Amino acid sequence: MKNIYLIAAFIFLSSCSDDFLNRKPKGNLTAETFFENEEHAIWATNAVYSNFRTWEYCGLPYIGATDIISDDADKGSTENDGPYLKEIDDFFFDATNQTFSTIWKGHYNTIARANLAINRIPAIDMSETLKSRLVAESKFLRAFNYLRLVQWFGDIPIITEQLNEDQFFTQKRNPKTEVYSFIEKDLQDAISALPEKSKYAAADLGRVTKGAAKGILAKLYMIQKKYKEAFNLCEEIIKSGEYSLLPAYNQIFTRGGENASESIFEIGAVALQAAVAGSGATPYNMVQGVRGVPNLGWGFNRPSDDLIANYESGDPRRQATIIYVGEVLPDGSTIVQDNPEILNERFNQKAWVPNHAGLQDNGPGNIRLLRYADILLLAAEAANEIGNNTKALEYVNLIRKRARGSNSFILKDLTITNQNDLRAAIRKERRSELALEQLRWFDLQRWDIQNEVMTKVGKAFITNKHELFPLPQTEIDLSGGAILQNQGY
Repeated sequence: MKNIYLIAAFIFLSSCSDDFLNRKPKGNLTAETFFENEEHAIWATNAVYSNFRTWEYCGLPYIGATDIISDDADKGSTENDGPYLKEIDDFFFDATNQTFSTIWKGHYNTIARANLAINRIPAIDMSETLKSRLVAESKFLRAFNYLRLVQWFGDIPIITEQLNEDQFFTQKRNPKTEVYSFIEKDLQDAISALPEKSKYAAADLGRVTKGAAKGILAKLYMIQKKYKEAFNLCEEIIKSGEYSLLPAYNQIFTRGGENASESIFEIGAVALQAAVAGSGATPYNMVQGVRGVPNLGWGFNRPSDDLIANYESGDPRRQATIIYVGEVLPDGSTIVQDNPEILNERFNQKAWVPNHAGLQDNGPGNIRLLRYADILLLAAEAANEIGNNTKALEYVNLIRKRARGSNSFILKDLTITNQNDLRAAIRKERRSELALEQLRWFDLQRWDIQNEVMTKVGKAFITNKHELFPLPQTEIDLSGGAILQNQGY
């Protein structure tokens, strides 16, 4: 998927005016002439993936709404850089903070593209097998976006069609239970039509798979505390033989680890020369890159003291997750120098990329969104909740075994059988394994411990308010009262 990009003509399909569409096209693709053949269907589906690489989707506001707001990270960068993220870090934000409007726009824009593909591809005269798969891919991608939004904002509008101008400001929020049902239906449809990872041709590596759809559905079930259903799905993924842990933890976030055996769902990216149109790069690497010497990025998303303290003694995952001052970069190119403008600087190594073409925002690192280790830990968690501590220990110990490598003196296998103690151990393991992968906030939310954890690290969390984000004030204003704000904002 690294070589699949959106043609510029498709970008304007959902925003063309009636006046423009009433003109006879002269070699231009329009909403009326686009969905005509198999190639158009592929382009339309690729356009949904493409949106995952935009600033509104994976840029700094996204990092703020996932890592920085949690106990895994602090704002980072210099003191006066990105004040809106300082508000997020300190829980002093309101509905006007640009974080919320940006992620709202990025995810609903992606949903809009998915809706176009889902609604228009079925009418194309083409291979029915390919048609079914492309619609299923788009349904998965739509469900993935709705799952993010409902976790961030709670009740949200469900939009399934291309809106006309009269509908833009009349949308209302659907209860989150309805959103959950909608997501589940999309994912079940995707599971029934998507192939396994091994069935894709090499050129299509990176497209969503049956395993990815099962994994995200398992996450939905975990949110709903449907532990048995989640465990069964995780077991199906584990027993499929499609995935395995990479031998060494520090391999995962390298170029060689992209779309490897541990990858279940990731968004491909590649740095192209600035003169090339339709770049497949992202800002994801840049915003978290080392700031100073070497100057690789902006230095946001500083790993927190609390995260560092979470690791067990000798855990090599800490070193593989965090870049410290004085450390040689992973490619051996140089040593990170102290930046006097940044307090206690350190950086997210999982977002690090070596030298590449173009400027910093031409980030070539794939964005890992679901990996096999996550599924093993979900399986362990769900197994413990349904009273199967044997399976819970089996799966969590697979994670610890990989992490310790050949060093038998660290990360001993867990032998806990008490459900409460094992629950705490699995949660701790999950944090060490998945740190700075933009999952922590969602975990704290579904465990119902946001207040406890945020208070512990000194953040001004307010119960019955900060569990959810405020809807962007722009959406409230433009709806004329049709959309109501979340409690406390």
